[in-house]
Order: sequence, then C-alpha cells, then structure tokens
Amino acid sequence: MDTPDSICRARPLLGTFVEIAASGVAGDELQAAVDAAFAAVAQVHRLMSFHDPQSDVSRLNHWAYGRTMPVHAWTYQVLQTAIEIHHQSAGLFDVAVAPLLQKRDLLPRRAHDGDSIVDPIAASDAIELLADGCVRYLDPRVSVDLGGIAKGFAVDRALQVLRERGLPRGLVNAGGDLAAFGAEPEFALVRHPINAGQMLCRTEISNAALASSGRMINWSRSEAAEDCAVFDPNTQSPVRRTAGATVRASCCMIADALTKVVMIAREEAMNLLKQYRANALFVLESGDVWVTPDWQNAVRFAA
Repeated sequence: MDTPDSICRARPLLGTFVEIAASGVAGDELQAAVDAAFAAVAQVHRLMSFHDPQSDVSRLNHWAYGRTMPVHAWTYQVLQTAIEIHHQSAGLFDVAVAPLLQKRDLLPRRAHDGDSIVDPIAASDAIELLADGCVRYLDPRVSVDLGGIAKGFAVDRALQVLRERGLPRGLVNAGGDLAAFGAEPEFALVRHPINAGQMLCRTEISNAALASSGRMINWSRSEAAEDCAVFDPNTQSPVRRTAGATVRASCCMIADALTKVVMIAREEAMNLLKQYRANALFVLESGDVWVTPDWQNAVRFAA
C-alpha cells in the first residue's frame, strides 16, 4: 500500500513483471524516480531482446560477422561482463548458447537462420570487443542471447536510477532477480524449484542482490517441467541433476550470471563464487539442498 512517502508499482517488462518499491521522498518526486527506473528497465529490454529485430542483440546476430557493429554502452558492458565470466568459469557461462535454445524451440528462429541451426561456438572464440564501443563476430556460427544476464543488469540500472534521484531506500524485483538498498534489510522469499507452489527459504539482503535460475515451470499444472533453459556447454544438453540455484552477490548482473554456473557446476563453483564474493544455494533433483558455508546462518528454510 502506498503512503505519502512510499510507493510500489509493477509493469510487464523483460518477459516478466517488474516491481519497483521506493520510499524516502514525497509526492511527484517519488513517482518521477520510479518512472525513470522503469524507463531504464525498458531501455535494457529494447537493447538486449533476442526477439526484437531492432535490438542490439538482433543487429549483432544478423550483421556482425566480419564487420564492426556499434552498440549501446550498456550492451557493450553486458558483453564485457559475460565474456569475463565465460573465461573465469572455464566456459560454463556462455552467451553464445542461442543455437542450442533455438534447436529446442526455447528461442525463435529468424528469417536469416535458414532451414537449419548450426552448432554453437564459444563466445570467447567468436566475439571481439573493440575499444571504440563496437563489436565484431569472428565466426559465422556465433549467435548470442543475453537472457542469462541482461535481466540482472536491468535490475542494477533501475536501482542506480533510484540512488541517483537521492532516494534512501529502493527495491527492484524482476521475476525473482532482485536487488535493494537502504538502511534496513529486505527479506526475500525463494521459491522451491521442484514444488512450484512452495517456498524453499527466506533470506535477507542488505545493499545486495539475489537471483535464481531453475527448471521451467508449467503453471497450468502447478509443477516444474522436465526441461531446463540452462545448458551445459560441455554436453550441449539441458542441466538435469540440478533443479534450481540461487545466488546472492553485490550486484544483480553478477548474481544472475552465476546462477547458471552453479546450476551446471554445483559445489565445484565454490572458487568462482569466492572470487565474486557471492553466496549460493542449489537444490538437486533428489530434493537435497546445498548452501555455501558463509551463507548457511542467513537462510531460513520453510518448514
């Protein structure tokens, strides 16, 4: 419920509902700050959508092989971070996974794809980031999808807008990828990746971010589907053993990307999590739950 100095709004963006809550200033100033935060999310959506033929991602996938393509600074930043995490994770996080998703009809096929979708090539081998904000593909097989990192980046940008407007408290939640700042911690509920109607746990975030990935949920049956949109690049198959993963990190873009690594590598992602000062939990298909030792006392599991 809104009060004179607090507001909460939700809008359909990024393929989900984005909720923004903020407080600390009154009236029109607060509404303007929230509107500006939504505008930042909408801009990320326009720039990084695989579906929009005018987006930076679509332009790159269509035209960037063998030529330099200028992109927005935000797109460039996300690609930089994606390739960094690709290297640091030994290739487990890879935005060049689009062909695998297309083969399983998890992404649409475009007119220039032709009748067949080629096998993917690793992002680090095929994407060249140039110093002038341009991007070039070095292999005709490369096709990127930023869906595994862009939502977290959008949350970060929205939160940055609220900070820049001088608000003392803000929270942005994009379908489970969320971040918050303020003097008081925020409590977040993590949905169980196997039992869709059940909460797995509750944790608090204070000037931090939380992101989750897992199997796709069939809401008409109130249960998780068998398939998963997180692929292991080594096997080129969907992750099977892990039902879901949640990561807490300093920013949502990093948390969002690291959930995919944890889904694939599970406890073997520990060193990478330490490198990014992140915590994680994951749920196995068996229902067993693993939590990084430094986060165990901050997670309250549902009865």
